[in-house]
Amino acid sequence: MSREVRVLIRHVARDATDAAAIEAAYRQVSKELAVVDGMLGNELLGAVTAPGEFLVLSRWRDLEAFRTWESGARHRDSTSPLRPYRDLRGGRPFEIYEVAAAY
Repeated sequence: MSREVRVLIRHVARDATDAAAIEAAYRQVSKELAVVDGMLGNELLGAVTAPGEFLVLSRWRDLEAFRTWESGARHRDSTSPLRPYRDLRGGRPFEIYEVAAAY
């Protein structure tokens, strides 16, 4: 049985200009990703206790759908507007989670 997958990517803004740029880049990337097979949706989350820190949370039908898109030719181009803002302070700026339970 395949399970839905969530991908979380951390981004950080150095100042208010970066924060606005992250939001604009997120909207641009989301328009391109809206037609990707297997993507169920995504959200830009702003940290309440750490202003300037953001998470992009994307929902995928399953790991195979995400991996197919990730290895495709359009992946790097379609996400490039957000790439300069990735938060590299903790090493890898992303994590992939499989839904283990939902209520």
